[in-house]
Amino acid sequence: MAARDYGQYCGVTRALELVGERWALLIIRDLLVGPRRYGELAAGLPRIPTNILAARLKELQAAGVIRRAPRSRVIIYELTPYGQELEPLVLALGAWGFKAMGEPREEQVVTPDSMTMALRTAFRPQVAAALPATAYAAHFGPAELLIRVDGPALAVTRGDGPVDLAFAAGPGVRRLISGELTPDRAIATGVVEVLRGRGELLDRFANTFHLAA
Repeated sequence: MAARDYGQYCGVTRALELVGERWALLIIRDLLVGPRRYGELAAGLPRIPTNILAARLKELQAAGVIRRAPRSRVIIYELTPYGQELEPLVLALGAWGFKAMGEPREEQVVTPDSMTMALRTAFRPQVAAALPATAYAAHFGPAELLIRVDGPALAVTRGDGPVDLAFAAGPGVRRLISGELTPDRAIATGVVEVLRGRGELLDRFANTFHLAA
């Protein structure tokens, strides 16, 4: 049974009853990146109380959105096919919210999973299809991501590796993705620091990943 009952017979109402509780969509966001253990979910949502995380996981399981599964002697949580159907909705919600993000507050953090979903939201496969395959290593604070673009296909994983361009950026990378800053200006002002590789490839990154603010 849903934790909240709005008393209306409507698809939007039912969706909110299933995934509208606080933290629920962020749990789903992180599981869209991949299956996670309980501790990994907690680490990716540092402000969630443990009792709330446990409650949300139970509610989402009961709704058929996620499931528990054994893997290598541990229990992981993963989205069901029904839960996977939420991906375009989460991406669209992320694009909508991007317009109102503004400047980050001091206490706000970037996590690897949140940044992975941000990149998936901003990815333009129709543009990437016309560009050479490119690999990027992106250091967004504590989030280190390996981004591989091959035609219209995008793969984002944690870690580092052989790449065409490695760069570091803070939350100000939003200004590059939105087009507020050109790649040259982003480098000149220190919003983006080129660590290795050809700096001009940041133009390709900015063309490949774009969201209107």
